Amino acid sequence: MVEDSSRLSEEELSALASDDGFDEDLGSLLDPSQVSNASVRPHNLVTEDTTIGINLAAVDMITERFTRHVRLGLLEVLRTSPRITANRVRTMTYSDYLLDLKPPLSVNTVRLSGLRGTSMVVIDPSVVFAALDNFFGGFGRGIEGLPPGRMFTPTETRIINIMLEVIFASIHEAWSPIMDVQCEHVASEINPQFVQLVDENDLVIVCHLEVELLGKERGSIEIVYPFSTLKPIRDVLRGRVQDSEDPSVDHDIWARELASAASDAELEHRVLLGEIELTLGDFNKMKQGDVLDLRKFDLARVLIDDIPLFDAEVGTVNGCAAARLLKAIELSEA
Repeated sequence: MVEDSSRLSEEELSALASDDGFDEDLGSLLDPSQVSNASVRPHNLVTEDTTIGINLAAVDMITERFTRHVRLGLLEVLRTSPRITANRVRTMTYSDYLLDLKPPLSVNTVRLSGLRGTSMVVIDPSVVFAALDNFFGGFGRGIEGLPPGRMFTPTETRIINIMLEVIFASIHEAWSPIMDVQCEHVASEINPQFVQLVDENDLVIVCHLEVELLGKERGSIEIVYPFSTLKPIRDVLRGRVQDSEDPSVDHDIWARELASAASDAELEHRVLLGEIELTLGDFNKMKQGDVLDLRKFDLARVLIDDIPLFDAEVGTVNGCAAARLLKAIELSEA
């Protein structure tokens, strides 16, 4: 039998039950010289739980759809194809997230209809300046040497607003399979320390996108969702991922959508009564009154895109020529 190392032995239990052993062990643990030099770190049992009951795979799927839509949106606006890659969604405390942010940044708080609280869209100024140079011509000048308190100019603010319109529309499209989300811009800042999205120990979910414009300028766009925003819909997020993991469900949906789309396709068909083989020389010698020996089929052939699909019987209906389909033709027979 394998001994369970997580359980106390009989000797250890006896030592704990003994007053002498307990006092001696406790005294060695509470050595004043060690306690005075020890560092104390606060620990919150609630916020430490990073599993949080939200299936982050669903947020990853939303971020992937958001990436595709924002790439197409920026392509239409900037007339250049940006390279955008999405990293895996991260969960961290709000204070840890703010540690890596250095102003100036385009920090925008946004309210998402149907979701509780406010979220945040953070645009790296490298992306803003690269987009600005793309509009007016240039090679991208970067953000080296910008003071932390430097405000965005009216022209730069206009570029940011254009990008926000693309981002908000992409968020709406990314969330549309799950719920209807409309974005409402609340406020903008250049210093994230001035944005009180949640308490510093509260959890946030960060969706990070790496953006490359003009072939060399790199920056980032981040969507930050507070945990309290996604918690009420965690069952919906979990259900959507579970549904998508069932291949039979995806196959049935795909088959129905394909059949519906194909039913509206227009097809040009023709009915072939017979055919004759003729050389170009004989064809050039033909004149009015000549008779051609036509090899007539037993049944007419119905062709679509020159592919014979049905045998048919030719006749008239209401004074119009018509063909009645009799049987389908196997491709091997054609």
